Amino acid sequence: MRIAFASEDNQGLKGSLSAHFGRCPYYTLVDLDGNKVLDIKVVANPYFNSHVPGAVPEFIKSQGAQVIIAGGMGPRAIDLFNQFGIEAVTTGAQGPLEDILTAYLRGDIKGAWGCEHHR
Repeated sequence: MRIAFASEDNQGLKGSLSAHFGRCPYYTLVDLDGNKVLDIKVVANPYFNSHVPGAVPEFIKSQGAQVIIAGGMGPRAIDLFNQFGIEAVTTGAQGPLEDILTAYLRGDIKGAWGCEHHR
């Protein structure tokens, strides 16, 4: 399984989760076999400086992710991810990606709801 994290930096699992999926500078892609991390790759967000509605979910799909985890995202983005078969998870939290990954794998975080400013 591949999980994409909206990331504030390019520090891999030591980096910080971004508060918003579409306006983050990087995505950290984590490949898992069960709960074991197989690979970590950081890619730049090609839409960081030019927000194009709908483009980021398509980009995340092209990266092969089955899950996207971000601090928040709007309801339209959540719907687009669902249409692509990608589980959208919004944590409302910030912090090290390794802590958020652990919480996700334990089942402590799941589901998505639109950001307050999108309602």
